[in-house]
Amino acid sequence: MVDSAQVTTLILDTIDEYVKQLPERLVYKRSEETLLFGDAGIFDSIALVGLIVEVEQSIEETFSKSILLADDKAMSQKNSPFRSIRALSDYVFAKLDAA
Repeated sequence: MVDSAQVTTLILDTIDEYVKQLPERLVYKRSEETLLFGDAGIFDSIALVGLIVEVEQSIEETFSKSILLADDKAMSQKNSPFRSIRALSDYVFAKLDAA
């Protein structure tokens, strides 16, 4: 069974690896409170899409479950599940729990 701490660690580790691949050096605070997108976010829209793909792949490799994060449910929420690391972690955990 997957717990929320495992999901958060996976996301943080995936972000660390993803940031290393970006053409420009990106420094960010490794915290659940870190904003991913928006005015104070660390990623622009294109980089965020790439991160979402990386997180989906990491989930499949680590937990042997395939989930789609950028779906209608995610896009229709009042508060985006992609706004912060904590929000993404909570969203991923809920999707894994439902899978």
